[in-house]
Amino acid sequence: MKRVTLHIAGKVQQVGFRSKAVAIANVLGIKGNVQNLVDGTVKIVAEGEEADLERFIKCINIQNTLIYITNIVKDYSTPTGDYESFYKLVGEGETDERLDTAADLLKELIHVTKNGFGRLENKQDIMIEKQDVMIEKQDVMIEKQDVMIEKQTETMDKIDRNRIEIVSEIRSSRDDFKSHVDVRISMIEQDLAQIKAKVMI
Repeated sequence: MKRVTLHIAGKVQQVGFRSKAVAIANVLGIKGNVQNLVDGTVKIVAEGEEADLERFIKCINIQNTLIYITNIVKDYSTPTGDYESFYKLVGEGETDERLDTAADLLKELIHVTKNGFGRLENKQDIMIEKQDVMIEKQDVMIEKQDVMIEKQTETMDKIDRNRIEIVSEIRSSRDDFKSHVDVRISMIEQDLAQIKAKVMI
């Protein structure tokens, strides 16, 4: 058994990092806690088997759209056995602030769900319609100007590639947006569950 104290810098506060750390620790059987510090970093105290601790450190070194770790400072020491589980420490007033944030995010999510996806699909349809019109005009030009067939074929190839890239980018953007919304919903659900648990206590 070992104990490690981690000081983690980066985009780690108000992005669901502590909840992610708790979930990972529970899977690996790590004991300890995680807390936000006033300087914008996060501190983790973790105890467990050395191999599990190393897996834990590797798993929490997250770099994605929401969470982006820039540095982890590790300080190993002798375990005390003080912890029975792994939990998140919450600062004074943080629950009220998180509840307000959750409400704002929920409103934003409802707005995006009602309006955002529809607009995105409409824009995609308009772009595809415009590209179809362009292709039809080029087909007419090809019929009228046999001499320009080779050049126009090259132009059509470029347009087809561009259309595929645009459609691919639009689909990718829609998938990224949906993934982002799913993550934010998950964060809201986690925060609401914690708030409910505290209110019931």
